[in-house]
Amino acid sequence: MPGTLTLLSPFTPPSLSRAWLSTPHPHLPIIASCSSDKSVRIYSLTSFTLLSTISGGHKRSVRSCAWKPGVKGESTLATGSFDASVGVWKRWDGDMLPKSGIGEMDYTDTGKQGGEDGDNDEEDEEWRYALVLDGHESEVKSVAWSAAGNFLATCSRDKSIWIWEEVGEDDFETVAVLQEHTADVKCVVWHPEEELLASGSYDDEIRLWKEEIDDWGCVSALKGHESTVWSLSWEGSVPRIWGMDVEGEIEAEWLERRQASGPRLISCSDDMTTRVWRRQPRERTGGQNPLSIIMSGGSEEEWVEEAKLPQRHERAIYAVAWSGKTGRVVTTGGDGRIMVYEERWRVETATVTNGHSNGIEPGAMDVEKDSTLAAEKNAEGTASKTPGDEDSSIPTETATSNEATEWVVIAEIEGSHGAFEVNHVCWARRADRNKRTEDVEVILSTGDDGVVKVWTLDV
Repeated sequence: MPGTLTLLSPFTPPSLSRAWLSTPHPHLPIIASCSSDKSVRIYSLTSFTLLSTISGGHKRSVRSCAWKPGVKGESTLATGSFDASVGVWKRWDGDMLPKSGIGEMDYTDTGKQGGEDGDNDEEDEEWRYALVLDGHESEVKSVAWSAAGNFLATCSRDKSIWIWEEVGEDDFETVAVLQEHTADVKCVVWHPEEELLASGSYDDEIRLWKEEIDDWGCVSALKGHESTVWSLSWEGSVPRIWGMDVEGEIEAEWLERRQASGPRLISCSDDMTTRVWRRQPRERTGGQNPLSIIMSGGSEEEWVEEAKLPQRHERAIYAVAWSGKTGRVVTTGGDGRIMVYEERWRVETATVTNGHSNGIEPGAMDVEKDSTLAAEKNAEGTASKTPGDEDSSIPTETATSNEATEWVVIAEIEGSHGAFEVNHVCWARRADRNKRTEDVEVILSTGDDGVVKVWTLDV
């Protein structure tokens, strides 16, 4: 493999109990990390130190958190907890970050030790617990803001998905309660361009939801996984295919189809597979009234499984993240591995125009066979399922989305958090002083050891 993952730094101090998920701020160099100690920690991406702690709002583990997009001046963070409640927290950006007295804020000079109790208490007072959203009957597993920030989706062990609409300052209304999943709903994630919501569940299914004439409903059910769907992520608005620069009929057809389909969806599961899903473009007939399509039930969408990524994990895959910038995908799970993939034009079908390969040599993917079953995970109070014996040994292959592209492994690391399972990974913009360019990304991993780590990818 041509790539290398290197530990840049852990965030300090860590949580003393399991850390579930970390997410970068939309525009500030900070992250929020939620923990089973009922709190959320705000860390600096420039100094990798604690800036503040949000606590006191939840009575049990904080399982998920999400920054509201498109907001400047006062940051808004939603939190979902095992106490069945959803919190909305706010804080002025100027109060959240230390002042440097120079042209730009110096996020590394905090002027205090975030781990001291007195400092944490002072910081907590600056976070305003704007409101609590009640309705779920059991543990909240995931929270997600829509791209425009007007909708907040939450899902729960009670098998339901709630969609909340912000109708005024600190005022939300329930616009939908979706109950078509037959088991614990593990994750929700919004389409980057449309008000289209995807959800993954313990019932092994992915469902897509959108509003149809003032009523939200399921427009597609994606079946293929043989066990719990733990995580979902959308492709960025602009696809990025690596490898040879090509120009040919096959590649042109692929790009045309991608433009018609829009961003793809990627999923990972307890069945140890990662899959890519694509929407089939709707065939339009001349002169058809769009309203007639809706009234006839034509709002339903057809999605197909386009690819399986090379299978390298030996236990359940808990998290997947698709970089909107590079198009690369990162996964992690119960085996502690972090895997990085990229989609490339297939060499055998490519018409090379300049011989350039972006540093990735053909055949660089490491191919091997994995046959270990996904191990059980009982951290959330529900035992994981395993696929049927007849399909439990799946050979790893160069996975193809069609004849034009293939997914390859470009980097991996084992035991990223020692003996602990890794619950989450995501991409974030690098912000420390040693960055080589302004737009380079790092990977954040969050583990059962309570530690959040920052990794660099060299390809």
